[in-house]
Amino acid sequence: MKGDYQDLVDEISALLGAPATLENRDFRLIAFGAHDSDDDLAMDPVRTRSILTRQSTAAVRSWFEGFGIARATGPVRIPAAPDAGVFRGRICLPVRYRGIVQGYVWLLDQEPGTPGPGPAALDAAMEVAQRIGVLLAEEAKAGADLSREFQAVLTAGRGWQQDMAVAALRAALGPAGDGLHAAVCVAPWSGEAPASVPGAAAVCVVPRRGGGAGEPGEAPGSGGAAGPALAVLLRLRSTDALAPALTAVARLLPRPPEPTAAAVGAVSGAGGAGPQNRAAGRTSAGASAQAAGAAGPAGAATARSATSGQGPARSASAGQGAARSATASPGPASPGTSAPGPAGPASAGPGAVTPGAVTPGAAWGPAGASPAGPHRMTAGVADPVRGLANLPAAWEQAVAAARAAVAEPRLGPVAQWSRIGPYRLLASLGADPVDDPAARPLLAPAHRELARTAEVFLDCAGQAGRAAAALGIHRQTLYYRLGRVEQLTGLDLDAGEDRLLLHMALKASRMA
Repeated sequence: MKGDYQDLVDEISALLGAPATLENRDFRLIAFGAHDSDDDLAMDPVRTRSILTRQSTAAVRSWFEGFGIARATGPVRIPAAPDAGVFRGRICLPVRYRGIVQGYVWLLDQEPGTPGPGPAALDAAMEVAQRIGVLLAEEAKAGADLSREFQAVLTAGRGWQQDMAVAALRAALGPAGDGLHAAVCVAPWSGEAPASVPGAAAVCVVPRRGGGAGEPGEAPGSGGAAGPALAVLLRLRSTDALAPALTAVARLLPRPPEPTAAAVGAVSGAGGAGPQNRAAGRTSAGASAQAAGAAGPAGAATARSATSGQGPARSASAGQGAARSATASPGPASPGTSAPGPAGPASAGPGAVTPGAVTPGAAWGPAGASPAGPHRMTAGVADPVRGLANLPAAWEQAVAAARAAVAEPRLGPVAQWSRIGPYRLLASLGADPVDDPAARPLLAPAHRELARTAEVFLDCAGQAGRAAAALGIHRQTLYYRLGRVEQLTGLDLDAGEDRLLLHMALKASRMA
């Protein structure tokens, strides 16, 4: 279907000699023609934003609708308005089907004084726009008509009820039901299902309940509150061609707000003030640990020179078990490790992050901040399935991926089931939230920084040097905090099973 739209848009571009774009009635981009021009005015801010973000803002939509395009039955010429970011005039071709507007084709008008498309060319373009209207209407009708059958598959109990629901959806889809599909969950969702989603075979809103994973169709709630989720069944051309599906899903999510100057300054002040200021703001370590953490780049470089791959040195004090020493010096570098060298990427400070690298424990945010909010809208995409027999299992994958994107922001906002790692298992836990008595004290709000420290340490496979660098603290501060973790939980971080229990409990605590 996407290829059909693109062919028709290219046909209109050829008829009128100008690059065209196609948007649905909600001003979401569906297809656009090639643009090859040296004219800077041709790509004004409004057109550029529409193509790059795949949608127009509410203000732009209201401005264009003020010219009557929603009621028009023929081409509408809209003058340029540089103050509004519209440097060139537009020609709008309303896309209708049986009198109902389905979308709009947009073209850049010629400069004043330059002859534009003639009546014959515009009439031919409107005939193509009518063909686009038929496709959009059929796609919207198919999704609306199948919403009940699709919802039945996702909410039916296991067994014969689910088998009957799958058979009904297969009959409604016809031969297309045997094709390749991907199930998508967008949550939380408010309101009705969108009128059309490009590439969707069916769309519906599914009731959800609070807690974790439950029966198929009962997508887990956010923060224990019930609410709906949007379910989308996307058609795929091949298992390797997921890009169009991911693009269609991303259009359903709200755009993140632009950071304000004040927010940028606050982040810069907190994270860019150097090791000294970061250490001054930490209160969980003792005075000696704070002094070690505030030693500056030289002390941090010494901490980084420790051997990676070995656990932290343990205190030999009787009765302390695996408690760390908060006063022992780091010691010299082990054989095979490099001494601190000149300033550069490797010695940029304990909090430095290589571009593109994943920061362990990033979901907890900075010290004292709340974890990723459970009400953030995310989307999960299941592995492609051929036919509909495995659709209920695919829906569970999509729900799990959406939940994982809430727990671990680095996975989202659109998370694929194949890439969520341990959250595959965590999402399959029962409906009740995980509440292990050993981890419960650590998850109290007062110990959020200790919880973050423990998770980063475990994410780094128990390598003290890596964990300290990721946290931006001295190794002795890390040892002190880990000792406190062991005191609170009663777990031994030298024991593999205790590490596994704590690691999974910390990650499960953020599952929505």
